[in-house]
Amino acid sequence: MNQTAYAFLLSFIAGLSTLLGAIPIFFKMKRKEKIIVASLSFAAGVMSCVSITDLIPESYHLIQKIFLPFPSLLLLLIFFSIGVLISIFIDKLFPQKTSHQTKQMSLYRLGIISMIAIIAHNLPEGIATFLSSQSNSKLGLMLTIAIALHNIPEGISIAIPIFYSTNCKAKAFLYTLLSGLSEPLGAVLAFLFLSPIVTPLMMGFLLAIIAGIMLHISFYELLQESLSYQIKRATSFFFIIGILFMYLSHLLMG
Repeated sequence: MNQTAYAFLLSFIAGLSTLLGAIPIFFKMKRKEKIIVASLSFAAGVMSCVSITDLIPESYHLIQKIFLPFPSLLLLLIFFSIGVLISIFIDKLFPQKTSHQTKQMSLYRLGIISMIAIIAHNLPEGIATFLSSQSNSKLGLMLTIAIALHNIPEGISIAIPIFYSTNCKAKAFLYTLLSGLSEPLGAVLAFLFLSPIVTPLMMGFLLAIIAGIMLHISFYELLQESLSYQIKRATSFFFIIGILFMYLSHLLMG
């Protein structure tokens, strides 16, 4: 297998691992509210940890290759804020829950917003996986495993809200699949157009924007929806479990 085909294969594996997050919808489970609370808060913990321990430090590292520390930090904060504003804009595209709306409508809205945010996250991940795998097979494999581990709870953050709001497994699976396919789409874009023009500085800015989007979604959407079920202990517990899950994956990956 040549290096380009290998890079595409790893990008597909990383992206389609998102579908593993849809597995729970195929099992009959009692206590629907607890499943929703656990899934949303766990996904929020993972996404927050990924943003704080991976995306933001890597963004700063890439920006600092060009600028001094203080301007690098300032640029990081600017592009992080742009990410938050983008997430707020996405949020405004969908109507807020009112007293007349059902919990199902609120969950469906959350699933759609999560899908949009994760697509925005997966596209540059696909680019990074492809470019890394082309230059260094071992690095590409390690990056693929790391991405796959956090893509699973991201899949949960789409599949669970969509399924419990529509009671349609096919729709939940399809939306999760669409978000996963954005990763190999990023690889295709890198192969066709972006390889010669993507610079470390551009990737640094992009990672800061994605961190802003992910953190806003985690705290303003996922955790807020989880807390609305009034099972605060479970929300706190699974949020912490999500963070620990990502820390453990970091330790395993060295």
